[in-house]
Amino acid sequence: MKKTITGFAAGVAMAISAQAAMADDHEITVGYFLEWPMPMMAAKASGAYDEALGMKVNWVSFETGTAMSAAMASGDVQLSVSQGVPPFVVAASGGQDIQVVDVAVSYSDNDNCIVHADLEIDKDSAGELAGKKVAVPLGTAAHYGFLRQMDHFGIDLASLQIVDMPPPEGANALSQKAVDFACGYGGGLTSMREHGNQLLSGAEKEELGILVFDVTTGPASFIAENGDVVAKFLAVTAAANEKWNSGEGGDEMLAVIAEQSGMDLDAAKSAISTMKFPSVEDQLSEKWLGGNAATFMKGVADVFVEAGSIDGALDSYEDAVNAGPLQAASEM
Repeated sequence: MKKTITGFAAGVAMAISAQAAMADDHEITVGYFLEWPMPMMAAKASGAYDEALGMKVNWVSFETGTAMSAAMASGDVQLSVSQGVPPFVVAASGGQDIQVVDVAVSYSDNDNCIVHADLEIDKDSAGELAGKKVAVPLGTAAHYGFLRQMDHFGIDLASLQIVDMPPPEGANALSQKAVDFACGYGGGLTSMREHGNQLLSGAEKEELGILVFDVTTGPASFIAENGDVVAKFLAVTAAANEKWNSGEGGDEMLAVIAEQSGMDLDAAKSAISTMKFPSVEDQLSEKWLGGNAATFMKGVADVFVEAGSIDGALDSYEDAVNAGPLQAASEM
């Protein structure tokens, strides 16, 4: 586990020195996830981003937040929507100069670990997981949640065979009993649930302090030089979220979101029902970007250090949060 993540961080550092993230004057590239239904998908489909920014927005899909970090480090991607906090923290801790610019989504019920049904293991018998094989997308929100759950249940990580797999692959491995349990999010988690049961609910995880939220991120250099572009991008996202939260978008908006996410309507409806999209005012408050987000990042980093997944944490992650563009977006 440690070798995988530290190796990634080293690769990021090399990419940083080789090429700074820059955007063409007439276009930018934005990363996002398939099988991850969000209101901004409707704005993506309508061309609202291109219109607001006055430039072409190229969209590229990823399977993990760690891949997003690498793409931003190489300069191939200028912004990433809904990157998990853990992969962001791994990159920032490894020396990558990236920043959070908004809270994309909170989803305690849409990120979890699923144990194969044949094992008949639940939270009361979780100790039986010792010695088992698990699929985990390393360096992601699911990885962080996995570490916290294993700590809660007193499972020695050294006793587990941990395999690095994106959620869709983890779901496939679980279905074939190639692993005993798997952790993931989005469509991958939905597929996992067809073959097993979760140990803790979203509410139970929150009681343990296991928050699960994603952020919109970008290279600090790009954000500093293109603050107006970032602000306009975030304003479009905020408008889509507001429309969804108000119910105004209805089934028509959901259909577009599902299509853009590569999901059928029922799966998209089920997934998005577990998601919360904070308002701009809420995001700018102490609860999120006003203070708690940086504190939470430090906690995530310390957990990874203790687990031996990364070599060290930053003293503070306050500089990794830049609420300036979102504040500007709120005034547009």
